[in-house]
Amino acid sequence: MLLVTIPLTSGSAPAEYGWADWSSDGRKLQAQGTAPAALLPSSDEIVLGVPNGALSWHRVTLPQGSMSGGARVRSVLNGLLEDHLLDDPESLHFALEPGASVGAPIWVAACNRTWLRSAVQALEAAGRRVTRIVPEFTPAPVDGPSMLFVIGEPDAAVCVITGPDGVATLPFDSTGLAVAGTLPPGTSALAEPAVSELAESVLGQRVPIVKPAERWLRASASPWDLAQFDLASTGRARASKKLAAISRELWRGRRWRAARWGALVLVLAQLAGLNAWAWRERSAVEAKRAAVRNVLTQTFPSVQIVVDAPVQMAREVAALQQATGGVTAADFEPMLGALSASLPRGRVPTAIDFSGGQLRLRGLGLQPSELASVTSALSSRGYSARSEGDLLLVQAEATR
Repeated sequence: MLLVTIPLTSGSAPAEYGWADWSSDGRKLQAQGTAPAALLPSSDEIVLGVPNGALSWHRVTLPQGSMSGGARVRSVLNGLLEDHLLDDPESLHFALEPGASVGAPIWVAACNRTWLRSAVQALEAAGRRVTRIVPEFTPAPVDGPSMLFVIGEPDAAVCVITGPDGVATLPFDSTGLAVAGTLPPGTSALAEPAVSELAESVLGQRVPIVKPAERWLRASASPWDLAQFDLASTGRARASKKLAAISRELWRGRRWRAARWGALVLVLAQLAGLNAWAWRERSAVEAKRAAVRNVLTQTFPSVQIVVDAPVQMAREVAALQQATGGVTAADFEPMLGALSASLPRGRVPTAIDFSGGQLRLRGLGLQPSELASVTSALSSRGYSARSEGDLLLVQAEATR
């Protein structure tokens, strides 16, 4: 996963982007740096980060019917935020919080539309397709904890406070802390390495260190996606991004780790069971084949090589019957007996010929219905019959 941050520069496309290349599970930072769009590392998943200084946050309540379409939402936001913005609403890009609905207060993020669109277009022109756009800091859910981040340099440190009331950015000094007032109980504090000592001295407590790359990784885990409206022009694109986000969460999310291990164990157990069942079936089939081969070799010791036991058994039995004068179903007498029991009364052939296990009869004069009856009767006795003109051909069925 490649995290790319947009620098706060004026003009069209930014000259260079900050980037951090993380392993797929988000545990290892493989490399980081700054580079122009064309020189950024390639990745299947590129998450674009918008700095906090480029965003403003607004709390609004959408009226009924305003979520009927993107254009409708956009026009409603222009009217609701017009008196709260310093810039023309048409020049700004808006993004609604995840799961936004009408009739309830929601957060709306706003930033310069041209600046953000130019950054995205520059990346896509360089062959780096952005999958998500995330803000550096986001408001916490209604029941979520508040956080205080100390970032920047010692001579220009700022504190960013996130909570259910929004995102506040203040100078990290006595004036800024006085404006912030008393923080809610349970507020956690984090500081970048450059300002960690300053944070501990001002706050009077030990402050854990978080590196900028790790902080951006935390931001990428947020459900927020600023790619809305003209940056996600079709519902299909939004659905694809949502599906991709769900897939990433299932594949990499820590809370799904136990489920992933369980699914892996289940798949391995199924594979092991299938292999055991297949081995058992192969063993049973092989045992049956061995039993058939043993019957053949024990009954006819002269057979030394077994290729097809049933066929060889039939040949040996036929040869034994011929040698001992035994009668088989393919001989003349049994075949003639079966035919006499199947022919209609009064039907007598004018000529009979038997050769090669096939009986040929002429002069029966069978009607089609009578032929069908004869064929059915002979079939039940293990013989097949067919008519060729005035000739009736009868022979023993090979399967019998």
